[in-house]
Amino acid sequence: MSAAKPSLDERIAALRTVTEAGAGRIPSEVLDDARALLTQTEARRSRSPEHTVVGVFGATGSGKSSLVNALVGDEVAVAHVRRPTTSQALAVTWEAAGASELLDWLEVRERVERSTPFDSRASKLVLVDLPDVDSVEASNRAVAERLAGQVDALIWVVDPQKYADDVLHAQFIAPHAKHAAVTLVVLNQVDLLSADDRAAVVTSLQTIVERDGLPRARVLPVSARTGEGVDALRQAIGDLAASKAVRDARLSADVQTIAARIDDPGSPQKVSAKSTARLRDEVGTAAGVDIVASAVARSYRKRSGQATGWPLVSWIGRLRADPLTRLGLGPKRRGDDPDVHRTSMPLLSAGAQARMSMAVRTFTDEAGAGVSAPWRAAARTTAEHALGTLPATLDLAIARTPLPAKGSWWWVLVGIVQWIATIAGLGGALWLVGAALLPTFGLPAFPLPAVDEGPLTGWAIPTLLLIAAVLVGIVLGLLSAALSAVAAAGRRRRARRRLLTAVTEVVQRDVVTPVATALEQARAVSAALQIAQR
Repeated sequence: MSAAKPSLDERIAALRTVTEAGAGRIPSEVLDDARALLTQTEARRSRSPEHTVVGVFGATGSGKSSLVNALVGDEVAVAHVRRPTTSQALAVTWEAAGASELLDWLEVRERVERSTPFDSRASKLVLVDLPDVDSVEASNRAVAERLAGQVDALIWVVDPQKYADDVLHAQFIAPHAKHAAVTLVVLNQVDLLSADDRAAVVTSLQTIVERDGLPRARVLPVSARTGEGVDALRQAIGDLAASKAVRDARLSADVQTIAARIDDPGSPQKVSAKSTARLRDEVGTAAGVDIVASAVARSYRKRSGQATGWPLVSWIGRLRADPLTRLGLGPKRRGDDPDVHRTSMPLLSAGAQARMSMAVRTFTDEAGAGVSAPWRAAARTTAEHALGTLPATLDLAIARTPLPAKGSWWWVLVGIVQWIATIAGLGGALWLVGAALLPTFGLPAFPLPAVDEGPLTGWAIPTLLLIAAVLVGIVLGLLSAALSAVAAAGRRRRARRRLLTAVTEVVQRDVVTPVATALEQARAVSAALQIAQR
């Protein structure tokens, strides 16, 4: 079961979607024609919708003006004093009320009004006799071409001598192939043909019209001179005038015709989470995420060594610059504005820039698989624009990211123990020095109490204090260094996760979303074209 045909409103809405989303991706001349059609369609629908405008077109000598006279039953196409030749369009109306604005829009200045319509259903008919489509006057041809795109229904009049004329078929009838439902083809002057020739010419004309793309267009043999077939043509025109759908059918065919000139952009693939994650990782690496995460770990280990190392030598670590401070990511000065703060990392190297560019372009190409070249190019342009600002935006995002830079609670405990051990060791050392030097100045020597039992029997207590202090300092230093390495590795992982989260937000906002939006426009245009073309 086939789907119902879209309404004219649906086709117009679809074509409007195509023109809005297709700017820069659809050839400008086609886009201009589509916009002009939307304007024309709106103008026609707002002007006298109860009237049906039927245009009579034909080449020189086809007898279309005579045919108009025969249809009307009066010499309107000849007797009108201001129109001695078919150089201007002439409108014949029967109930002119309301048609004036429509004819003004059509720019048909010559008008004739009659009282009795030739078909009871044709009171709201506007019959327009057009200049010759092959006129030697360019202005006459221009009028015919313009009105062929504006009237509600078309009657193509041909004669037995030039019914296969290439100008008429290739330049006029074939371009209106979508308008078969509102098209009549009239073979005039059939009185000049014998019965056998008439059948052959009608068959030949029907074949040519089908080749033009109008297999459903009616071919009517008529003689304006003898009146043969005129009543059948009147009835066919009455059918058009009586139909409420003629105008909409014409406009729908116009939309179909212009939509057929637009290539389907195709449907892009859905952006995968894997592709986005790969883009984030590559861009993050190029932006220095790993450098900053490593600096967090090295900064932690440096400060841990200062806080938990042997106090007599740990101060040396303060002489080295903090890795985070060197990157401009240390504790911020009061008053720093986080919205303008930048890191002190060096500009991206050529290799990092190439890596970032390659990652963005690869992501864009993967996301754009399935769409046509102009739409892929538009997505690439969007990505290139993002690349211009991405390094600075990423740098700001990294600077704003809260890093795990605080010290650990156990630093204080270890530091206290280190200082106690150091003070004890210094006390033991001073005791030993005093015991050795005081007698040389004639002063009583310090007593050197010793351990009187156990494996350390005989060892002087000050000596043991000194040795214990050194050992405690070394052991605590080694244990603290090991614990610090483990904690620093954890800090590095946490910092990397936070930085990648910040990078993800930037990449999603500046690359993924704009590229996806550009490609979604292709999907929208593709869906709209299916409606407009059906």
